[in-house]
Amino acid sequence: MKHPIDQLFDAVQLARDDTKVGSRTAQLLRDGNPKIAKKVVEEATEVALDAVMSERDGVIRESVDLLYNLTVLWAWMGISPSEVWHEMEIRERELGLAEKWPK
Repeated sequence: MKHPIDQLFDAVQLARDDTKVGSRTAQLLRDGNPKIAKKVVEEATEVALDAVMSERDGVIRESVDLLYNLTVLWAWMGISPSEVWHEMEIRERELGLAEKWPK
C-alpha cells in the first residue's frame, strides 16, 4: 500500500496537465515556482500561528494544506517523494531520525 504522500504526489502529477477550469493544482503548476513557494510559506505560517494559539484542529487542517503545497512544489521541481524519503534515511543513519543537520 502506498504512503498517502506518495498518493498525493501521484494525484498532483496527474493534475499537471489538467486543462479544466478550476483545477487549483494545475493552475499552481502553471504559475510556477514563485507562486508555489509563496503558498508553502503561507501554509507554514498558518501552521505556526495555530500552534502559537494552541489551536490543535487548526494545526491539523493547515498541516494538510502545507503538505499539499509542498507536494506541488516537489512536482514542479522534479523532486519525487522517494528522494525525500532517501534523505530521511541518510539522516536517520547519521543523526537519528528525530534530528536535523546543524546549520
